[in-house]
Amino acid sequence: MKGKRNVFLVGPMGAGKTTIGKQLAQNLHLEFIDSDQEIEARTGAPIDWIFDIEGEAGFRVREKEIIAELTQRQGIVLATGGGAITEAENRTFLAGRGIVVYLETSIDQQVERTRRDKRRPLLQASDDPEATLSTLNKERDNLYREIADVIVATNENSIKSVANKIIAQISEG
Repeated sequence: MKGKRNVFLVGPMGAGKTTIGKQLAQNLHLEFIDSDQEIEARTGAPIDWIFDIEGEAGFRVREKEIIAELTQRQGIVLATGGGAITEAENRTFLAGRGIVVYLETSIDQQVERTRRDKRRPLLQASDDPEATLSTLNKERDNLYREIADVIVATNENSIKSVANKIIAQISEG
C-alpha cells in the first residue's frame, strides 16, 4: 500500500462505506472504525439527536474533531459520514494520512439502501429523499473525487467483490 497504512472510505450515504469497510478491514487485517459510530459512542447520543439539538453545524464540529484524531492512527479502515468531505480540513486530513477510496453509487441505489433507515437526519427532514440525495450528490461528488486515490462503484457488486476490487487497486497504486 505504498507506505500508507490507512484506508479511508468516502462517499454518499447508502454507498456501503460501513458494510464494505468491515469486509475490507477483515481482508487487510486492519482495525475498522466508523466515524459516525465513534461520535455516537463518545457522546452517548445518536447522530439524528445531535443534528436535532446542535444542528448540522454542531455535528460537523464534532465530526471534524473525530476525523482529525482518527486519521492520525495507523492500521485502520475508516468509514466516514457522507458529508465529512464538506469540511476542507477533513479533506486535508483524509488525503494526507491514508489512501482515500470513493465508493460511488447511483441515486437509485442510495434511495433503495436508505429508504427504511430512520436515522439519517438529512433525509428525515426531506419530503423527497430522491431529490435530497440528488442535490447532495451535486454538491459533494467533486469533493469526493478531489481527494480520492481510488474510485470504486458499489451499485451491482457484492460486498466481497467491492472489497477485492479496492484491494486490487490499492495494491497496484
